[in-house]
Amino acid sequence: MSIFGSLFSKDMAIDLGTANTLVYVKGRGIVLNEPSVVAYHIKNGRKEVLAVGEDAKLMLGRTPGSIEAIRPMREGVIADFDTAEEMIKHFIRKVHRRSTFTKPKIIVCVPHGATPVEKRAIRQSVLGAGARRAGLIAEPIAAAIGAGMPITDPTGSMVVDIGGGTTEVAVLSLADIVYARSVRVGGDRMDEALISYLRRHQNLLVGEATAERIKKEIGTARMPEDGRGEVLTIRGRDLLNGVPKETEVSQAQVAEALAEPVQQICEAVMTALESTPPDLAADIVDRGVMLTGGGALLGELDLALREQTGLNISVADESLNCVALGTGKALEYERQLSHVIDYDS
Repeated sequence: MSIFGSLFSKDMAIDLGTANTLVYVKGRGIVLNEPSVVAYHIKNGRKEVLAVGEDAKLMLGRTPGSIEAIRPMREGVIADFDTAEEMIKHFIRKVHRRSTFTKPKIIVCVPHGATPVEKRAIRQSVLGAGARRAGLIAEPIAAAIGAGMPITDPTGSMVVDIGGGTTEVAVLSLADIVYARSVRVGGDRMDEALISYLRRHQNLLVGEATAERIKKEIGTARMPEDGRGEVLTIRGRDLLNGVPKETEVSQAQVAEALAEPVQQICEAVMTALESTPPDLAADIVDRGVMLTGGGALLGELDLALREQTGLNISVADESLNCVALGTGKALEYERQLSHVIDYDS
């Protein structure tokens, strides 16, 4: 991509995730993937942003009193308006290093269950961060486009997008949503389940970063066949005598801790199938279900869902990037997909 290409293509697609924010620039693909975290300190009663993204994530749970590291997105929607706007501004600037650029058109994906107020907050943040126009696209549609599903056909496709804050289950046909529901279960809920499990069963207090490491390294949705599985050494604080301690956690314990969030995802899939018109449900039995999002990478989640639903379940190739790629495709093929992009709610 020459400098001319990057000068002329300004429009972007943003996947504003609870855990990570991805930016797709028209004609260039995904150019940024950073944690949705902002660190700031309060000076004379005003917030001053210190770090955004990777640098800020390293500070989570490790800041002194004067500095705060927060995640402005909660369950797929904006929880802290000003901080979210600062974060979006930072990411736009990072992608466009030149300060004088024409205002880009930006498409952002939103959870299907977002209320009009939440949608307006996202739109205002994006416009406040310097966009010319802000379009919104429903996350399940973006995920299905990114996973390469033939959503424009008159046949049913089912996509389950497991993000940081929400899991979106949707049945699509003719490039629109026939049925969708958003359950507030995702990667964050899995981390919380691990933290509370370790507190209850091992009297060990661990932080979010440790919980995430356990999930990524030995996370599994099914009991290991030998009843124990792989083991990971972790460190935390012993709640009985208050000193730091090192202990081991096994895959069997992780599977037990994650049983509830996994069950909730299964139930959401089953409810979606019950609410789908019979002909579309028949298509889904035929074609199976596509898992996307970071949560789809949890070990053996596809097998656990297959056992419970009896459906053929597959994980998308680039499941982490599906939503961003799909939102980017909506930007590239805006004419054909104009009816799924909402510019004026």
